[in-house]
Amino acid sequence: MTPTTAPPVAVVAVTWNSQAVLPGFLATLPQAMAGTEWRLVVADNDSADDTVAVLKEQAPEATVVQTGRNAGYAAGINAALAAAAQWPGGHGPVLVCNPDIRMEPGCARILMDALDAPLPDGSRVGIAVPRLVDEDGTVAYSLRRESSVTRALGEALIGNRRAGRFPRWSELVTDPAAYAAPTRADWATGALLALSRACVDACGSWDESFFLYSEETEYCLRAGDLGFATRLVPEAVASHLGGDSKVSPRLWTLLTLNRVRLFRRRNNAAASAAFHAAVLLRELSRAALARPQSRMAARALLSPAKLRETPGP
Repeated sequence: MTPTTAPPVAVVAVTWNSQAVLPGFLATLPQAMAGTEWRLVVADNDSADDTVAVLKEQAPEATVVQTGRNAGYAAGINAALAAAAQWPGGHGPVLVCNPDIRMEPGCARILMDALDAPLPDGSRVGIAVPRLVDEDGTVAYSLRRESSVTRALGEALIGNRRAGRFPRWSELVTDPAAYAAPTRADWATGALLALSRACVDACGSWDESFFLYSEETEYCLRAGDLGFATRLVPEAVASHLGGDSKVSPRLWTLLTLNRVRLFRRRNNAAASAAFHAAVLLRELSRAALARPQSRMAARALLSPAKLRETPGP
């Protein structure tokens, strides 16, 4: 009997003007993927810099998909997965990466080994995430609880980091113990996600109506609805160079609006109105402290047109 070879892990990256961070990602990728069979597929969202040229020079074996427009993160992932599906023999599990991620050696193998593990409630691990650290080595709070009215209110009144110690009062998980042991979360930030092939097949396409932010939230929650849990694997470690949503008013506004849009999809009208009010309270209180991000977000939250289900920044 001829032994069969498992299809490779599809390493999916979405780029947009990523020339500055891409070389470091490509340089660390082989050691990060040690112990796995893998292929790289990159969807470029119409970069105006030399991103594509860097890819062709430094990763000539990669599959490069040029979307021809700034299509958004979810659309880029979908385009990359469609290309990987055309590989001879297809692909196996998927590793979704931001190009500003730097995985430690063997990180991917650890994440892959965690996939498909059964959990006590009958679900199984469909999404495995690493312990993310900042550039200085500080643990990044990457785990989240599903949005609720009380959590939005807690974040508005006492701030998400302080409220994060109490599961009822914040989406953000700030308990250090949660990052030191395998921990199930409702969702996790999408800078680096390992997806089982079963999860990918069950969930289908990423939701392109979220241009940026909340697309990973929607995907993880949808996976959970289908019996695929999101789980942190602390032995897998990666550093993340990003975080511009905290300093750019435009991106913070998009993040805030998409939180409200997603909540509306998953909850009734009364709960959605209360959630919108709690998020608005948070942004108004921060705007009073002269924070430009919150001023822009509050104005957008007060505009019905801005809250329509339309993609784009």
